[in-house]
Amino acid sequence: MRDPGDFSLLRRYERSRAEPILAMDTMVDTLFRTFGAESSLVARLRNAGLNLTDRLPVIKNVLMRYAMMSFFGVLFAASALANEAQIRRTLEPKLRGAKIEGVQPAPIPGLWEVRFRSEEGALRVVYTDAAANYVIDGNIHELRTNRDLTGERLRKLNAIKFEQLPLDQAVKVQRGNGKRVLAMFTDPYCPACRQFERTLAQVDDITIYVFMYPVIRPQNADHSRAVWCSPDRAKAWLELAAAPQPKVPAAAPSCANPVDKLVEAGHKLGVNSTPTLFLANGERVSGGLSADDLKDLLDQTATARR
Repeated sequence: MRDPGDFSLLRRYERSRAEPILAMDTMVDTLFRTFGAESSLVARLRNAGLNLTDRLPVIKNVLMRYAMMSFFGVLFAASALANEAQIRRTLEPKLRGAKIEGVQPAPIPGLWEVRFRSEEGALRVVYTDAAANYVIDGNIHELRTNRDLTGERLRKLNAIKFEQLPLDQAVKVQRGNGKRVLAMFTDPYCPACRQFERTLAQVDDITIYVFMYPVIRPQNADHSRAVWCSPDRAKAWLELAAAPQPKVPAAAPSCANPVDKLVEAGHKLGVNSTPTLFLANGERVSGGLSADDLKDLLDQTATARR
């Protein structure tokens, strides 16, 4: 369900209410003119209208409801615009040159979500109060559902089109029917990546597009190049990145390979940590996940794409 505090939604609501508000304004002006008129004819018509309204409460209720909806709609939209302006004016100078790309109410009443782009190009989120006196840099967790609401939000904000990833430059690892699909930027010498490889081994029916991203130990980039030059790339990758001790492929790293292009692609995508995962719907996850959480995410994504 769409967040009712979304700024673009408020803008659309404000536009959609413009015509009724104008009509209400015209009606109020007419009422003032009518009740202020001194003509005997107008006075008789006015009294007849008041008597009719008293006898038909439905008309009175409709008029009151219409007026209240218009009033509170404008008041709510104006309040949101005022808060956003205050937050932008106060916070933006403190973001080291970053521009605020959006402000909207956060999941917790009284807090506002502020979106801006990091130096690496990825969207980030912080939270503040309406006056921008305080800033919270961290994730909001909903304990009732055990959901990381900030993590979910960032995945959507930083989503890309999965098909635009350079899948032809990936080492493809498939187990079972491969219906669960995942792409990841990873370094074979990154401790968190090696741990995540052990998690991936617990997930069946999966296709993994491995983008070799040797940024932790760039001096060992030839080991990734040798994986690409191996006759069985998936086997060579797993022996290098997932075995208890890295086994460097025997193949020479001299064949045409995409490793340098992948490093460049990762930088353009704002990949600043390893592993960085991309789900089939384009959502991004920075860091590893537990096997159960990963299965749930992959299955949810597969179901949504059907």
